[in-house]
Amino acid sequence: MRSGRVRAALDALEQLVGGLATSLLALFCLLAIVLTGLLTLVGVGLPLAPHVVRLAHLIAERERSRLSRSGPELISPGPGPARLWDALRHRETRRELIWVAVHGVSGFTLSVVALLLVLSSVRDGTFPLWWHLIPEGGASPTLDLWVVRDFPGSFAVSLLGVGWLFIAIGILPAMARLQGLPGRRLLQAGPDTDLALRIAHLSAARAAALDAHTTELRRIERALHDGAQSRMVAVNLLVGAARKAAQRGSTDLDEVLGRAQDATEAALDELRLVVRSILPPVLADRSLADALDGLAATSPVPCRIEVDLPGRYAASVEATVYFVVAEALTNIAKHSRATRAEVELRRDEDLLWLRVTDDGRGGATEGAGSGVGGVRARIEAHDGTFELTSPVGGPTILIARVPCGL
Repeated sequence: MRSGRVRAALDALEQLVGGLATSLLALFCLLAIVLTGLLTLVGVGLPLAPHVVRLAHLIAERERSRLSRSGPELISPGPGPARLWDALRHRETRRELIWVAVHGVSGFTLSVVALLLVLSSVRDGTFPLWWHLIPEGGASPTLDLWVVRDFPGSFAVSLLGVGWLFIAIGILPAMARLQGLPGRRLLQAGPDTDLALRIAHLSAARAAALDAHTTELRRIERALHDGAQSRMVAVNLLVGAARKAAQRGSTDLDEVLGRAQDATEAALDELRLVVRSILPPVLADRSLADALDGLAATSPVPCRIEVDLPGRYAASVEATVYFVVAEALTNIAKHSRATRAEVELRRDEDLLWLRVTDDGRGGATEGAGSGVGGVRARIEAHDGTFELTSPVGGPTILIARVPCGL
């Protein structure tokens, strides 16, 4: 069983549990809609209707936020019209009300089925450990297929639990996608709203990219000025001293030339570091997976790399992922006090999905010179998304999604 499929099933379970929360809210809102409709028939429910519509919008906003964390961003259309009749004629409001009814029923059902499937695999898988505590004649598998009376029978139940586990790993991702489908179809903003907000978002991302580019140029200039340039000045001085020593016939000539050669080699090393920081040659010569393996090999903190990528991608995309991982591992080594780190990278439809985790002390933020702001700017410049979770005490989890094309 590939670890990637297990990870995908765990992610799907997390999404289904999150969908359970929004489906319960949607069920509550659906009940409020029905009660308001019944009260309106007797003439007292009309003042409650605008509040119910606003409640549906708030729950829909929560679902947009949840779905955006696990896939392409759902842009909010903003609050609908204040007046009830205008709101009911509003396209997005009507679609939100339809979504409340659909998600309240289907989303809740899928979440409950998923949880029952997982609980059944745990219950039946651990059955041999506790079946003897049940009164005689009452011990049976989840589906009550037979009564267990001895240890061989209990181990047969544990095999059934393993079967439930394999079924869960196989179908949970599909169930998560099915649960999110109504939201992605009904809660997407209209074309006009989407275009306006998209332009604003891209303008902000491009501005951040220009800032990041300017910062990168300044870093390269400082690296050249403080490193290679200062060493070349030293070489120049040493060569001048060697010429004077040669004119005098001094015996120190060989020593001075040796020092000049050492300074030249040091300057070349500085230049190589600067060039590699612009675009690592390993990305041109080998694959992104090999480049990340090289980062892990040089990391002071033991790091496990898990990459599942079919083929190659645009150089700018691969360079962005490489530098994000490099910055993350640098921060882990400098600030986290971690004993291990993990990097996972895979393709998810038209996105490269990256997760970097460590078991350090946590508390990472985008300030305090951590470089996290630059990482976010790099990713958003590619119209990607960036998330950082780092509670005090750890663990720290960085998740990035970068569009990679079809």
